[in-house]
Formats: sequence, C-alpha cells, structure tokens
Amino acid sequence: MPQYVVAHDVGTGGNKAVLVDTEGNVCATAFAPYSTAYPRPDWAEQEPEDWWRAVCSTTRQVMERKELSPRDILCMVYTTQMLGIVPMGPDGRPLRPGIIWLDARAPGHAERIMRKFLGRKVFAAIAGAELSGKDGLPKLLWLKENEPQVYQKMTCFLDVNGYLTYRATGKMVFEWSCASAFGLDLKKKDWLRGIIRYAGLDMEKFPPLVRSIDRVGGLTAEAARECGLLEGTPVFGGGGDAPGASVGAGAVREGDGHIYLGTSGWVGVVTRKTPTGRHGVACIQSADPDKALLFAEMETAGACLKWVADEFYRTEQADPNIPNVYALMDAKVESVPPGSDYLVCTPWMYGERAPIADTWVRGTFFNLSADHTREHMLRAVYEGVAYNLRWIIEIVEKTFGFPLPVLRVIGGGARGAPWMQIIADVTGRRVETVVNPQEAGAVGMALTAAVGLGLYSDFEALRDIVRVEREFEPQAGNAEVYDHLYRAYQRIYSCLRDLYREVNEVRFKK
Repeated sequence: MPQYVVAHDVGTGGNKAVLVDTEGNVCATAFAPYSTAYPRPDWAEQEPEDWWRAVCSTTRQVMERKELSPRDILCMVYTTQMLGIVPMGPDGRPLRPGIIWLDARAPGHAERIMRKFLGRKVFAAIAGAELSGKDGLPKLLWLKENEPQVYQKMTCFLDVNGYLTYRATGKMVFEWSCASAFGLDLKKKDWLRGIIRYAGLDMEKFPPLVRSIDRVGGLTAEAARECGLLEGTPVFGGGGDAPGASVGAGAVREGDGHIYLGTSGWVGVVTRKTPTGRHGVACIQSADPDKALLFAEMETAGACLKWVADEFYRTEQADPNIPNVYALMDAKVESVPPGSDYLVCTPWMYGERAPIADTWVRGTFFNLSADHTREHMLRAVYEGVAYNLRWIIEIVEKTFGFPLPVLRVIGGGARGAPWMQIIADVTGRRVETVVNPQEAGAVGMALTAAVGLGLYSDFEALRDIVRVEREFEPQAGNAEVYDHLYRAYQRIYSCLRDLYREVNEVRFKK
C-alpha cells in the first residue's frame, strides 16, 4: 500500500499541508490562513499559536480528503518562513508574539553589531554576510534592550520551524538551515559562538542544533490527538523555505540554481563551497547536510502583485463571475507592450535584501505619465520583479562565479505564463517551471524526510524525481527595450538611495 509524508509549508499568509507520496507526487492539499500584525511601521508579528492551529486543522483535512488511516503516514515535516523569533518562557509558552522575517525594526542594532567588528566588510568576512535590520541577531539585541523583562525571562528562543517542532514533539531544537540565517559556522556546523557573545547576546538562549534529515522525535499524545495522527509518528528536522524549495525544484547538484516566486522571491544555488556574502547575497546551510545554499532574497515579489490586486482590482475581486483575479491580471498584462511604454516600477515595497541590502528603500513608479493606465502599472510591477531578478542573477554569475543559463522557477508565481515569459525576456535566459510549482517547497521537504527515512540514498538521487512541465525561451525582439529600462532601473536606486533614507528615517521615528 502507498505511504505518505505530511509536509507543512508554513508561510507568511498561512500554512499549507501537502500530502506527498514517497515518489514526490502531490496527493492532497489544504490551506489555513492566519494574520500578521503591524504594531508600528516596519514591525511585523504573528501569534505562534495560529501556526500550530493551522498545522492541526490542515493535517486533518488532507487525511480526510484522501480518506487515509493514520497508519499510512510515515512522518511529518515542516518547511517554514525563516528568521522568526519566538521567546519561550520557563513554562514552555511564548512570552510574546513572534517577530517574523518581514520585520525590520533593528537597522540601528545591525549597524552597531557590525561596528564592533570594525565595519561591514570585516563582519561579512567573519560571519559570511552583512547584517540588516531584518536579521535575527540585531532583532534579538533589540529584544534585549527594549523588552529586557522578556529577554531575561526567556529560556531560549525558537523560530517558526523550531516552535512547531516543539509543539509536535515537546523538544526545543533549531535546524541547521534555519540556524544559518541567524549565525551558523557552515564548516563546523555549530553556532557562531564568538560572534553571538561579542554581539552582546547570551549563548545559553540558543537551542541545540539538528539536521534537516534527523528524526527529532515522535508526536506527543496531545499533538497526535490534535492532528489526527498516531502518537509517536516521526517528526523530522525539516528546514527553512528556501532550502526546501531548492530540493523541490530539483536543484540538488553542485551549481544547480532555482528561482522562487511567492510572497517574497529569491535566487538560490546549491554548492559545496561556502562563499562570503556580498551585495545582499548570503550563504546559508542547504537541506543537504553536505552542501550550502547561496541565497539572494528579494523581500516582495508576489506580494507586489497582491498589492496591485487589492488596490487596483477590488471590483474584479468582488465579482463572482471572476473566479481568479490573478488569471485576469495575467490576461491584462499581455495587452500592454513590453516595457510598459517606458514605465518602470521598483518592487521594494518593504525594504530590500538583494541585490541591494537596504531597509530604507520603497516601491517607486518612475516615468509615470497621463498616457499610462492601470494595466501599464500592472505590467510594470511584473517587469520590476524581473529586473530585480536579473540584477541578482548577474551578481551570482559575475561575483560568485555560478553560471545560470537556465532558470528553474517554482512557487505560486510560476503558474502565470505571462510572468514567466517576461522573466525570460528580461534576463535573456530560458525559464523552466516544474509540475505543481506552488507545492515545490513542501514536496522538497517531504523528499528530504524521505532521505532521512532511508528511502533515498542521498539528495542527488532526488534530481530526476522532479519533472519539468513548461519551458519559455527569450524573445529576441524584446531585448532592446528591456536592456534600456534595466539600466534605468539600476540607476533609480543609485539616484534615490539617500533620499529614501532621508524620508523614511523621519517617518519611522514617529
């Protein structure tokens, strides 16, 4: 009889449970949303209990949809948003809402930490990448200084993956790939203890480490009852969303790259090397314990399209005759010529990590005129994300030496053929999408657990499990306009960088 893995893709807007068989096929899915609170400008928080409730309800739903017995489930695993901070109290409960990856409250603390190490370049050479106000160590230092009663009382902090693993097994641990977003020595596979202590943080508040393929424990009786599974069902270490997505893209061999387009977006390359991060590009642990992941994240990709849908297509969203507003937007995009009649959008809606590490920047429509329509603005957003990806790809190729002639794209954004063609045209590279691209992260982490179960010998054995569904070749006739506007896109940042900071420093002090 077939057996299955329940993989949870715990994102910013909600959790998706994906029932995956041992050959990587998606057999059932269920989604449960939860909210994000924005208590102040640049702050972003979520309730950890919302994550767990979503995990329990969606687990039951996929079991019911497939009419499975709990005995059919081999294990459970999570792939989650990274850089979350959940301070845990002595009673095993969170002391405050979780501070999530989108939060950018600590740019000053990031600068202070790097100054202790004689500046950005020296810090990056030691730690592997520069810090921004969205990174974990600055936000932990912010917590220590601004909420000292919480910091002193917490026995340890967990991230999203660690918290859900704790709720499932009762064990407080931190998985390697998630830990590398805070500070992991990629060679020794241990916390960067010297940096953490020198930054002013207490090492005893950092949990023990586990690998993605480690069996952390079994479901407790309470967790099993809430999820509708058997007590003792194995729970594996899992990992962050980017490492899971890399496996789900089939990018598991040396130099293999992929692009993810969801709420955020990124370019990732799997490698045995551990290069020092630059230009907002970081090197983190991959799901494969023997490899690293060169990782360049842009903060808002699909989130930009959601903003357009919410602000410009409200009537269409409320129309019962339009079942999918994003499919409508895809059709509208094709009515506008490449280049959007020379309208350029920068998609930096909530600060940026790569190709520019800058928490002050924001979205901009450049060269807007009375001749432009909402459809021009819509296409400009699609193209703006593509320009940002091109910039990142060029850095990965020229600075780090990883050629990316083919772009394997996953995530919900990969379902939109017009966007894939725009990315192919802007970057001048062939774009490939995989089967079930929106489930790639969960499928990747389910296959990671399958390696942990011994069903596959290693990660490279997973390369042929992932199947390509569509290919998009660049249209040479669009290269001239896109090359011209891409150069303008890069200059917008250099011209407005200081002004973004001047305006937003005042805004965020209020």
